[in-house]
Amino acid sequence: MFQGLFFKNLRFTNVYILLFIVFISCTLLICINFFTIKILSANRAYINGESHYSKGQKDASRHLITYLFTKDKRKWKLYQQELKVPQSARIARETLLKFGDNEIARKALVSGRNNPEDLDDIIWLFENFKQVSFLSKAINEWEQGDKLIIKLSAIGEEINIKTNSNILNHSDQIKFLREIGFISDKLTINERNFLSIIGDGTRKIKNLLILTNIIFTLIIVCSVGFYYSIMVKRLLASKKEIEAKNENLILVNHELDRFVYSASHDLRSPITSLKGLIEITQLEDDIEQIKEYLHLMHESLIKQDQFIIDIIDYSKNKRKQVITEPVSLKEIFYDTISQLMHIENADKITFKQELSVDQIKSDGLRIKIIISNLLSNAIKYSDNSKPEMFISIKTYIQDGFNKIEISDNGIGIKDDNIDHIFEMYFGTNRNKGSGLGLYIVKEAVENIHGNISVSSEINIGSKFTIAIPTSYGT
Repeated sequence: MFQGLFFKNLRFTNVYILLFIVFISCTLLICINFFTIKILSANRAYINGESHYSKGQKDASRHLITYLFTKDKRKWKLYQQELKVPQSARIARETLLKFGDNEIARKALVSGRNNPEDLDDIIWLFENFKQVSFLSKAINEWEQGDKLIIKLSAIGEEINIKTNSNILNHSDQIKFLREIGFISDKLTINERNFLSIIGDGTRKIKNLLILTNIIFTLIIVCSVGFYYSIMVKRLLASKKEIEAKNENLILVNHELDRFVYSASHDLRSPITSLKGLIEITQLEDDIEQIKEYLHLMHESLIKQDQFIIDIIDYSKNKRKQVITEPVSLKEIFYDTISQLMHIENADKITFKQELSVDQIKSDGLRIKIIISNLLSNAIKYSDNSKPEMFISIKTYIQDGFNKIEISDNGIGIKDDNIDHIFEMYFGTNRNKGSGLGLYIVKEAVENIHGNISVSSEINIGSKFTIAIPTSYGT
């Protein structure tokens, strides 16, 4: 009875330990991915805010120049209205530096035409990363730009005073025009530097978070595998030990037969209990629940593995230098199709190939990225309601370009979506992908001086055509 109770408690303890490991691991993965998305969202908000800052400054300069030569009061009002955008951004920066998150900073950001829904992300990144090198440099560029805005405001006031006093002459107009142009040129440089710094810093943070994701995922898999391995080894060792003791008892002197019989009976009781416990465990509802949890965890790991593979592809495409070399399209198609056969419905699809061109001179890495993403999409968005599913692959030369055509009879693309499919993070069905694949394809094509076009009909299929120069650099 005591032994049965011991094993029962041990079984439930092991179950709770495993559930705890799974829960903590999934929670940490969610947190890591939450912060990844939050940083990317904040980066987008800063870029969006800078675009309003830049537009406001340029529009203000344009209206001021018009007012300088026409003395039209409406242009003066428009100038003041547009200049308020970068001025509000300056107030927000100074307030956040001195006092942190408060109502004044938020109102200033809204006046700077930032989306109210982006305010939390903007302020969060500013407060938590302002001492970090990349954001500190960006804030410095922001400050330099604000100083130029102050100068532009002072010039505007001077122009207005002279205009109202009717003492503005042609010489003054030429002087002010040059000063406004000089400030605008310097502001353009500041704005470009700001965008470059924010982009570089965010990419570094993103790469660090991706590495953390990979490491932590490996820790989860290894921990669960190691846990099960130890438990199985302990059970097998215990069983072998008991069996060995029983075998030794059989060799005992016949004079101790009764004792051996009694002792062996007592020693075999744990074995019988253990066997029964194993059978019960195999039918235990809690174990099935654990398997379900592991299944769900496996599906989650497959999706992460995919955005990384997309971002790694994104990172390679961004950072790797273009290397021109002989590339075999036949080999790439063969290898890619083989690697994608694990995708659902891939084994039901007929791949039709008409490869009139095999060897081309281009960047092998980017050609692989392009073909892999397009074929993967064609498989994922296949229409399994059709009696025959196919993907057609053609290569040929036309108008000085090597053409690669990948068409399918899948579900097609809606007319409303077709103009947006190459945008970052756009996805018609985010459950099937990261929304990065076609964006990476377009960038890869552009990096090798090519172009890509698409035609599609809903429920009929889609066709992507890539044109790669026969002579690199064309």
